[in-house]
Amino acid sequence: MTPLDPIPRPIDTLTLRGASDAVALEDKAGTLDFGGLEAAVGGMAHWLSGQGLSAGDRVASWLPKTRTACLMPLAAPRAGLVHVPVNPVLKRHQVAHILANSGARILVTQPGRIAALEPGDVPEGCRIVTEEELASDDVLPPSSADPAALAAILYTSGSTGRPKGVMLSHANLWLGAVSVSHYLKIESEDRVLGVLPLSFDYGQNQLLSTWYGGARVIPLDYLTARDVVKAVERFDATTLAGVPPLWVQVLEAEWGETALKLRRLTNSGGALTTPMVRGLRERFPNARLYPMYGLTEAFRSTYLDPDLVDANPDSMGRAIPFAEIMIVRPDGSRAAPGEPGELVHAGPLVAQGYWQDPERTAQRFRDAPDFAASGGMAVWSGDTVSEGTDGLLRFVGRDDEMIKSAGNRISPTEVEEAVLSGGEAAEAAAFGVKDERLGQAIVVVARAKGDPALAEASLRERLRRELPSFMQPMRYDWRETMPRNANGKLDRAALKGELA
Repeated sequence: MTPLDPIPRPIDTLTLRGASDAVALEDKAGTLDFGGLEAAVGGMAHWLSGQGLSAGDRVASWLPKTRTACLMPLAAPRAGLVHVPVNPVLKRHQVAHILANSGARILVTQPGRIAALEPGDVPEGCRIVTEEELASDDVLPPSSADPAALAAILYTSGSTGRPKGVMLSHANLWLGAVSVSHYLKIESEDRVLGVLPLSFDYGQNQLLSTWYGGARVIPLDYLTARDVVKAVERFDATTLAGVPPLWVQVLEAEWGETALKLRRLTNSGGALTTPMVRGLRERFPNARLYPMYGLTEAFRSTYLDPDLVDANPDSMGRAIPFAEIMIVRPDGSRAAPGEPGELVHAGPLVAQGYWQDPERTAQRFRDAPDFAASGGMAVWSGDTVSEGTDGLLRFVGRDDEMIKSAGNRISPTEVEEAVLSGGEAAEAAAFGVKDERLGQAIVVVARAKGDPALAEASLRERLRRELPSFMQPMRYDWRETMPRNANGKLDRAALKGELA
């Protein structure tokens, strides 16, 4: 088992965790051992350090799971810069917002993606480079960065407005890798299939925690569950991480004897249903199943020990190493066993707040409760949970209006802005409704300008170009009038109640 060392170190020194000749990365280009990983990270960092940037400047990457995308989380911090990974499925409007909001000085991407951008999408002062340009014959050695220094900004949707950047330090990333590698019992012989986006904290940590354990990552951009089956077979993968919609597809796929290869399954980004837990346990009898709960603002909060899964399929488990998890009443006191309250996360995994957004930072990042052992800043999740007499936590519901679909946290406001931007609708409100495959599907209640059928046809065509697939509304509910409250505002509570 990986030692549980509480001392944070610069994140770029993960290259030193594995044996020099042990494979760290296997992809379309072949294998890269830890010695090669160190050289490649050092070369990329050296190139970045020669671009006239200042310490703390942001470098964005908008890439599929290429080798460059896998190295950037280490190379940029080694050069004293802050990495901003951009989800490769995002469209130009979202990319433009992230580049502008982060103040990125460099965007690393591919020619096809450059062609998709339009004038004004890339802010003045941000230079576009292709990943082939990052090569260097010289290398920067491992850094001695302050663990408290900013290393990455991960963008996640908020309950209102556009995606906001969560600021993560070297220590946040390092201790997250230590914690997960420890409780998943990652060994150097493991082969971890990486199917999740590297811009997703869950996907990025899978990369980092695997390398902390001295093991091999196999990044995969997949189209269907069959692609995942074939990759497990081809690479003898031992570990697969997913979100609930992927597991639905996985359980529908034909696995045969390949299912017996997997030794570890991990889930986050939405709760597993009891039937899904039963299905995964039956389909993958040799795999230990780790249900987990997390939020980008504190990375990961809880996991359920695989030995407890069969008897407690509805539980989100207990705190992961280095996390202090509390259930808090509205008055700030500790909730009693069985009493619902807000999940509050304290300790060294708590992020540094939202990039250039003090108002929303103050709402979510507040002083830990008086009874907390950790003290300092805590993340108040907005999620209601309860703790049983057995010490296991169970999810009750969300206090905010976030839509969680296919493992993605989606801002209703961002969907509404997109719906209204083309003039087809006069008013719109977006909601998440329960969906077996997605967890939640997006439904838009709207008042059309003109004929609703024509408006919907135009909207669907336009939003296919402007929004990624996971943000596409499943259904439009057209109304002649929209309900309003006493203040004249759209009565969202009434609309949500009608949809429920």
